[in-house]
Amino acid sequence: MSEILARSAHYIDNGVYEGAGLINRPTTELSEVGDGVALIEAFSHVVALKSGDGLVLFDTSLDAFAGGVLTSLRKWSDEPVTHICYTHGHADHVGGTGAILCEACDKGHTRPQVVAHENVSPRFRRYELTNGYNFTINARQFAPASELKMGGGGNGNAGGTPQPRRFGPDPWVDPDTTFRDAMTLRAGDLTFQLNHAIGETDDHLWAWIPEHKAICSGDFVTWVFPNAGNPQKVQRYPLEWAKALRDMAAKEPELLLPAHGLPIEGKARIATVLDTIATALETLVHQALEMMNNGARFDDVLHNVKLPGHFIDKPYLKPVYDEPEFILHNVWRLYGGWYDGNPSRLKPAPDAMLAQEIVALAGGVAPVIARAQALAQTGEDADMRLACHLVEAAALAEPDNRDAHVARAQIYGARRKAELSLMSKGIFGWAERESTKKAGDS
Repeated sequence: MSEILARSAHYIDNGVYEGAGLINRPTTELSEVGDGVALIEAFSHVVALKSGDGLVLFDTSLDAFAGGVLTSLRKWSDEPVTHICYTHGHADHVGGTGAILCEACDKGHTRPQVVAHENVSPRFRRYELTNGYNFTINARQFAPASELKMGGGGNGNAGGTPQPRRFGPDPWVDPDTTFRDAMTLRAGDLTFQLNHAIGETDDHLWAWIPEHKAICSGDFVTWVFPNAGNPQKVQRYPLEWAKALRDMAAKEPELLLPAHGLPIEGKARIATVLDTIATALETLVHQALEMMNNGARFDDVLHNVKLPGHFIDKPYLKPVYDEPEFILHNVWRLYGGWYDGNPSRLKPAPDAMLAQEIVALAGGVAPVIARAQALAQTGEDADMRLACHLVEAAALAEPDNRDAHVARAQIYGARRKAELSLMSKGIFGWAERESTKKAGDS
């Protein structure tokens, strides 16, 4: 058993968690995990299989990682790449394709065929339409290393000339071959049964390779709590995600190759992981739907649906990226629309106007700031949530008030440090830096 598979088995079998850094390791190092099967650890992994007629790749990681990926791949095999399969169209899964195509051209190899679900190209067009928005939200989510991780230039260069903000590779490499529900790809001696399923995205595929009894799962398995609730991204599908995991389990795989985290070996071990992740998602959805069907507002759902702790205790379900609370937002949006049941928010007043009214009722901005600081000092989650509401109101009511921004930076900074998920840390950190700058400029 390779080191990476042994590490995976140790964590799963013994319930050991030693931190995200030992599970998701963007080193571009290659590990052979089967006869002719390799996994290259990058921002998103690249899975490579020797087909007897060249190499078949699943995903290509970010463009910033493409050089390291190719170096490791070529130490393992000098065979040409014949096919690239996108598990889905996120930038960290497709960004390196251009470099691989250039390598094929430089070596005089036939251009690799790119295979994906039919919704991948429409996704790329949507990214082009919303380039600035996606650059901004990814800078917020992944700050301060967003330029490296999301590809593209920053806001300037060494000469001081402003550069356009670019989200994703330039250009996006569209698939040559697409499918809708399922497709069988034959390459050399290997069969790849490509299956469409929705979960994190609407353009996702997972692959069954019967000759290796292996599954390429893409982002359906990521060794963090499923990214089914990202607060800044489009709709996710948690119940359908669970179904995909159960469909994978029905194949009784002996090797599971995810796009993030560690590969998993062993039929029983894989079955347990897939079932546990699926059950966690189903539990959240069914609890939320029960409350919705009984007439609850979203506020009731958000603060009363809880996932049992034995799920979060698993080393492959830690909420260090997304978290269960955020998934409830997507459940409500999917089944109930955007109205949350509070009639005051159907056609609300501007945030700043409401904040000014709160400050006026409190007798000025100073007592609002003082109350926010007092709540934040307890460190309790409920108090921290309320403190954020109050300090946000203070800053909105008087946007040039230095004291308000000093307090806002302090409170969001404390909130950031207390959070586990990258998404929460990113958004609270963004607010902290925003007010730190405004307090310094005042």
